[in-house]
Amino acid sequence: MAKSAKAKAAKKSTGASVAAPALVALIVGLFFMWGGATSLNDILIPKLKALFSLTYAEVMLTQFAFFMAYLFVSIPAGTLIARIGYLKGLVAGLVVMAAGALLFWPAANSGFYWPLLVALFVLAGGITILQVAANPLIAGLGDPNTASSRLTFAQAFNSLGTTIWPFIGAQLLLGTAAAIDPATVPADQLPALRAAEGQVIGTIYVAIAAVLLIIAAIFWWQRNAVPSAKPDEYGFWDSINLLKRPRVLFGCIGIFTYVGAEVSIGSVMVNYLEQPAVLGVSAQTAGELIAFYWGGAMVGRFVGSYLLRVVAPGLLLAIFACGAAALVLISMATTGHISGYALIGVGLCNSIMFPTIFSLGLDGLGEKTPEGSGLLCMAIVGGAIVPLITGTVADASTIAAALIVPVICYGVIAAFGLYAKTHAVR
Repeated sequence: MAKSAKAKAAKKSTGASVAAPALVALIVGLFFMWGGATSLNDILIPKLKALFSLTYAEVMLTQFAFFMAYLFVSIPAGTLIARIGYLKGLVAGLVVMAAGALLFWPAANSGFYWPLLVALFVLAGGITILQVAANPLIAGLGDPNTASSRLTFAQAFNSLGTTIWPFIGAQLLLGTAAAIDPATVPADQLPALRAAEGQVIGTIYVAIAAVLLIIAAIFWWQRNAVPSAKPDEYGFWDSINLLKRPRVLFGCIGIFTYVGAEVSIGSVMVNYLEQPAVLGVSAQTAGELIAFYWGGAMVGRFVGSYLLRVVAPGLLLAIFACGAAALVLISMATTGHISGYALIGVGLCNSIMFPTIFSLGLDGLGEKTPEGSGLLCMAIVGGAIVPLITGTVADASTIAAALIVPVICYGVIAAFGLYAKTHAVR
């Protein structure tokens, strides 16, 4: 009887407990798309650092602009989705994301850094709406007891995107990075050089926008496939009040630190692997190796979707977080191939963290799930703040020393896992 009641609550929160396989496949495809678009930032960072002669702290504004969208858009997105339904929310997210991608054309051709930050913010705003809608929708389409496993499986396709896109992006964006040395170019020629290099960036994102608009049209056609829940009366402060629930609050902290750690490592990876004391490879080769960092997360999520059915999610989360911290510490303490591949291996431990934290944070919210999803997605702003801290430490010391910031983050995640394992849902 208890399981039946919980299943009914999940069905009510998402508007359906089952969906046509084609619709599920489309939603999983969105995980692939936004994962790939997000991971392209890791390739943009070394490109923009060389192109605009930026410090680590300055180039981390790329991630700051991108992930700040989660702070400002998540709660409004949760309210919007609670009113219009999950599938129409996905359409809205795709359209906003496409608008941001289209902004890359004028931004990348302007020859200035800041317009690219604006385009990234808009793009991320669309991804935020997609995250707020798609994560709880996938988690709720089935047995609540396997929500973590189901969301982890969908997130595996997110990791597939983050594995493939950086490899392709490295070929397109970093092949000429070594030839760009603004310090040797006369000041009056810099705008033209940057505009010329920006054309490649702009073309890539215009192509992405075209694909997103096609997908938006498909979802608009399917907009009534999942019945919308009855509009609720929740507003901004009603969503904030959910933070009074310890599990929701701790879940937000967990998402904040996880995304911050994952993005920090991905953001410094190219420059870290380029160092002679680590792998001493070219920027393009280092960019291609990022695919293995994200690929590890993909493999781990497929495996984790099974493990989460036989191991308590909170316990498995704590184990993986401790593993990630250990690998980062090994990388910091060593040199050469051990240092480089230990850091790349962190991706495998990252695998189950986001979906597991997300589903544990939403556990027991019922009809308040959209608002709870908005709060958890807002916490993704950790991807803006933690990398900025990491970059500042790297400027003041070394990249290796700056990796202590992700280590601290993984410690917090392990604590959340143990909390979820030992405290019942309230």
